[in-house]
Amino acid sequence: MAERSTAAVDVADNSGDEPLTAKADQSTADGVAQNPERDTDSDEAQGSGGIEETEKASPPELHSGHKLARRYRLEECVTRLDGFSSWRAVDEKLRRAVGVHILPADHARARSVLAAARSSALLGDPRFVQVLDAVEENDLVYVVHEWLPDATELTALLAPAPLEAHDAYQMVSQIASAMAAAHREGLAHLRLNPNAVLRTSSGQWRIRGLAVNAALRGISSDTPQRTDTEAIGALLYAALTQRWPYESDAYGLSGLPKGVGLIAPDQVRAGVHRGLSELAMRALANDGATASRHESACTTPEELVKAIGEMPRIRPPEPAFTAPPEYQRTTYQQGTYGRPAPHPGATQAVPTPPPPLQSRTGKALKWAVSALLIAALGLGSWQLADALMDQGNKSDDTKQTQPTDGNDKSGGNTKPAAAITIEGAKEYVASGDAQAPDDVAKTYDGDSTTYWRTKRYNSGPKLAPYKPGVGIVYDLGSAKKISAASIGLRYTGNHTTIHLYATDSLTPSTGVDDMTEIGTATTSGTSLTVKATKSLKTQYVLLWITDVPMAPSDGYSGAGYKQAITDVKFTG
Repeated sequence: MAERSTAAVDVADNSGDEPLTAKADQSTADGVAQNPERDTDSDEAQGSGGIEETEKASPPELHSGHKLARRYRLEECVTRLDGFSSWRAVDEKLRRAVGVHILPADHARARSVLAAARSSALLGDPRFVQVLDAVEENDLVYVVHEWLPDATELTALLAPAPLEAHDAYQMVSQIASAMAAAHREGLAHLRLNPNAVLRTSSGQWRIRGLAVNAALRGISSDTPQRTDTEAIGALLYAALTQRWPYESDAYGLSGLPKGVGLIAPDQVRAGVHRGLSELAMRALANDGATASRHESACTTPEELVKAIGEMPRIRPPEPAFTAPPEYQRTTYQQGTYGRPAPHPGATQAVPTPPPPLQSRTGKALKWAVSALLIAALGLGSWQLADALMDQGNKSDDTKQTQPTDGNDKSGGNTKPAAAITIEGAKEYVASGDAQAPDDVAKTYDGDSTTYWRTKRYNSGPKLAPYKPGVGIVYDLGSAKKISAASIGLRYTGNHTTIHLYATDSLTPSTGVDDMTEIGTATTSGTSLTVKATKSLKTQYVLLWITDVPMAPSDGYSGAGYKQAITDVKFTG
């Protein structure tokens, strides 16, 4: 009962921020409302139900262009609330976008925010938006986290319509699994709502603000697992119905009618998947509300994961089939191909031939066809005689027994592509740290079991803005004409993109943008061929990777966006 009242207070206070600054600050926040990586959600801090009541400290005087640690340049304030502010910023050292929460060091929650951020950073699970730094300096405490420009909040996804059953199933599966993993490490979210759940362009669901969002607002719970489980149920309910499962409107969603109570999603909207409807009710079960089949309530993320696993898998919808346009049946289709063989002794119907052309037009057409046939026969006879005479003339030339390259005009004797020997290689680092510089020789040692590996990244497939790319420069010994390169890959998935560039040495004197591109290719498989789009000669070739797939955990690194290459071969 107490837990339900906590959730109710959370919803009641979720109608919007109460800005602590003038209207100019409010317009700033409104201007970024559609940003998919908008920082901490803009609902107001709760006033009771386990919330630590503190005096509001004055926010630090910060502005766009202000730089923290001579590294993080503040760009845009997205939230200013209760003594802290949240910003979109740029990490000038690594040249990437980041998010930053800032509050005074003497703020009553500064210690708890630092502790929550450092605990969250230790988890290292790519399903959560990662904490990159947590620092106290110059009377400020600030927490730096990932910024995902290609991600979209669940709030924005639900604005036009509810999610399809398969998308809702993927969302609740990934979110529940991630939160179960967090709780096993002793971490809770306590602010899990549609603003904290993001879907990336690759379809992966990410959770923002683990532990930190609650610490910023002083939220705590005596039953953190139950609180997060009910929050996941609310997310699923909203995804299925486009309604918030409480009486108050929140996150751009209408609440339930007052006095009706919690009703199942399939009673709110027609066509809702029955199994997902019951799952939402099991997670939300409270104050007497139960699922339609009266299964036991799910009170922890782990129990919710188990309940999801017991459901039949929900497959994606079949693509819509469009009937092909009408076509004219051909003589081949009208023949006997594919028809059953006649039984012995059976009389077969003889198809009636079409009537002859009896009209004047038909007679004229027959004469025209006959004339064309006669002309074709005459032309063919003349060409045959000319060819025989030409062959006789060539046989008299005893000085030439076979055509040379200059005399072979047919192009039939094309020279096969020749393998180019790799004399050496060196990893190319455009920015930040190297990947695996000691393993570059494994990419051309003739052993398919050895690899050069990239590091694991938390967002993808595109490596930017973390890195512009990663790669290796190969020395071919002397200037060679490159026609193609074949590369073996360790991980499949959507997707790997590799470019080839001509450069001037193993340690190029220019950046990639100033190099000449030889070719580029993309794949979702374990091998890739990059064909040259222009003819040029070079001694040094940069193999440049800009996109890597989501790959599972293995003996080398955890799950994340990464790739490994082997068997690099050049042909010319």
